[in-house]
Amino acid sequence: MLDRDGFRPNVGIILLNQKNQVFWGKRIRTHSWQFPQGGIDRGETPEQAMYRELGEEVGLQPEHVRIVARTRDWLRYEVPDRYIRRDARGHYKGQKQIWFLLQLLGQDWHLNLRATDHPEFDAWRWNDYWVPLEMVVEFKRGVYEMALTELARHLPRNDHRSRFLRQSTRGRDPELEAASHQHNGTMELPPGATFEPDPQTSVGNHNRGRHAS
Repeated sequence: MLDRDGFRPNVGIILLNQKNQVFWGKRIRTHSWQFPQGGIDRGETPEQAMYRELGEEVGLQPEHVRIVARTRDWLRYEVPDRYIRRDARGHYKGQKQIWFLLQLLGQDWHLNLRATDHPEFDAWRWNDYWVPLEMVVEFKRGVYEMALTELARHLPRNDHRSRFLRQSTRGRDPELEAASHQHNGTMELPPGATFEPDPQTSVGNHNRGRHAS
């Protein structure tokens, strides 16, 4: 379902714990980290899509969260051709997103990356609100900055320091940087991260266009 400009309606989710830290997920079989997100199906409202994606990607139900705020309008990003299926090139341009800021009412053990048989993440952690953008796939970084900036004023506590960690050596998070490397065949994750290994061992047929989800 695309709009007339070639953008697919989508939702993004910033999930807060009681310390105003955010859920930060590692995309399955990659070294990139991101927030939960997904497409809005035909007939769904953005809020309905958000609850569905929340359940599918991190295993949370509506009673586990409360909505703190949402972005006023759509935020857009374009997807490079190499991430787009060949049959969609030329008419699919990217995503337009409504972002939701949620407060976790449940507990960490309610989170479940294996809630479906097509998981998006294989590890997660709580991270400071101003996430290190260099760990996000490049074409999404601008929309992440816009969403975090717009929703920061709704944080339950005053934590409005604008300290994005951009693409610079000075700004890199040494803990998350460890997630980009492997050691002796074992994935290194930052302290506090939870890894849920993929039960399927084959990686060759993973949908290369999933970055657009």
